[in-house]
Amino acid sequence: MGSIQLKNVRKAFGDLEIIKGIDLDVKDGEFMVFVGPSGSGKSTLLRLIAGLEEVTSGHIISDGSDVTALQPFDRHMAMVFQSYALYPHMTVRQNIEFALKTARMPKDQIAERLKQATRVLKLEPYLDRKPAALSGGQRQRVAIGRAIVREPKAFLFDEPLSNLDAALRTDTRLEIAKLHRALSGTIIYVTHDQVEAMTLADRIAVLSEGRLLQCDTPEALYERPKTRFVAQFIGSPRMNILAASGADGKTVKLGNTTIEVPGRYEGVVTELGVRPEHLSICATDAGFLIGRVDHVEYLGADASVLVKLADGQLLTLRGKGRTMPAQGDEVGLRFDPDDIHLFSANGEALRCFAMT
Repeated sequence: MGSIQLKNVRKAFGDLEIIKGIDLDVKDGEFMVFVGPSGSGKSTLLRLIAGLEEVTSGHIISDGSDVTALQPFDRHMAMVFQSYALYPHMTVRQNIEFALKTARMPKDQIAERLKQATRVLKLEPYLDRKPAALSGGQRQRVAIGRAIVREPKAFLFDEPLSNLDAALRTDTRLEIAKLHRALSGTIIYVTHDQVEAMTLADRIAVLSEGRLLQCDTPEALYERPKTRFVAQFIGSPRMNILAASGADGKTVKLGNTTIEVPGRYEGVVTELGVRPEHLSICATDAGFLIGRVDHVEYLGADASVLVKLADGQLLTLRGKGRTMPAQGDEVGLRFDPDDIHLFSANGEALRCFAMT
């Protein structure tokens, strides 16, 4: 079992409150990812769960037991750090076995757990090497192996792929996904990388300034964000936001264009959001908006196009790399009303197609 509950958890350093009353349930066997900008409190929250920081107030419940006051070792959770934290003078074998030997586990049990972990992580050829003779990805796998052999209630990952290059990040991310399927263990994973979050998570918790803004599946966060912040944080390139108006529940005015929205919304619209991949280029007389191509970022199969409107606002469009316009071209921009998001003045998503 590996369920974890946070009940009004707060953390302050003196007068500075970092975590501001977070409630969260992590289910047994779930892959939960914490994301947020720098300073959002995601790593601090992970350290509170691990017991590496003391909770100022609130409770942390593990499998029904309050572990708030327990030391890290007694919580039976294993943490994998960004910096690997391997002993440089020990071999891979010795690094993985170290915690088990310290706990005076019988030799036959240590050997069996070592065998299972190295098989899952494909580390058998490297058991007698020291960390200096390993690649970054191999070192991270050793750090994960050291966590696996403890058979913890939960695995806590603190930005484990940040030190790897792009190719290794992709490979190691796949290995972590396979590891989760193989072990069916509970994982809480901190990252600033949206690709990691969207591809690995069962659910994603979006944090900002020490508060939990939304916790949901990757699909729900992308399709049905509850706030403008979440809408712009999830998705890359980020969502375009345009000034708009509307209060009749059926239409929205964007400049001189009136757009009928699917379903209904409740409240007063002040902004309209549309993702770059939902914008398309058309003739200027057919567009909801007209602008001039300011810059094109060619990425091969895809391209990002920055279009400057008459008021100077830049919109990002994402499309196929072979069909993009040239810098300086005047273009019209359209979108399907099914793909828009509507927000009120306080940044909350209004009830419309996205919230039904």
